Amino acid sequence: MENAIEVKNVTKVFKLFYDKPSTLKERLVFWNKKKAEERIVLDDISLHISKGETVALIGTNGSGKSTLLKMMTKIIYPTKGKITTNGKLISLLELGAGFHPDFTGRENIYFNASIFGLNHEEITKRLEDIIAFSELEEYIDNPVRTYSSGQYMRLAFSIAINVDADILLIDEILAVGDQHFQEKCFTKLEELRDSDKTIVIVSHSLESIKKVCKRAIWIQNGKICMDDKVEKVVNQYLKECK
Repeated sequence: MENAIEVKNVTKVFKLFYDKPSTLKERLVFWNKKKAEERIVLDDISLHISKGETVALIGTNGSGKSTLLKMMTKIIYPTKGKITTNGKLISLLELGAGFHPDFTGRENIYFNASIFGLNHEEITKRLEDIIAFSELEEYIDNPVRTYSSGQYMRLAFSIAINVDADILLIDEILAVGDQHFQEKCFTKLEELRDSDKTIVIVSHSLESIKKVCKRAIWIQNGKICMDDKVEKVVNQYLKECK
């Protein structure tokens, strides 16, 4: 089966810079402090995700899973190694990223969906479906700066699932919003999963992951700790991280 995502020997190092001393006293006290410290977030990891797979990345805070997702999206790049993606990719990594606060919800649908590669006619065809899924009919012509964080999430998710992407990357965004809409989102993700879309989710909601995903990759201290069926990985993770 053809791979949607290939990660080959990827290492990511961040440099942490300390504040530069500004006074004579600080220079005398901190003269032997290094100006920068290197932190290895991901350490020579390799994996592949086949087309049509729905995969969860799990791990404790700071384990490197969100960093890996950002590199798949090309928001940031590996220090070493290579990540290849095959197909149209949509990411939901930041709530309402790409929205203009003074534009209305309707205007932001056109603006945001065009960033995802749709032309005006294609967006118009999908417009009513996007609005209906978001359940924002009575607010859609208001500026998005007047939206709550939950309404932002609804609109962002509704656009992303209606642009016919091959690969969908999601980072904790489904944790925002009311229970009804979260369930609606997961039902939609199950539909997308069954239609052979490739989905990669980072989430701490392990029960939700078990519903949607068939495979899980557990990342700990920048290394792949376990890569197997979702039930096996989640159960082992819960045993060791209690």
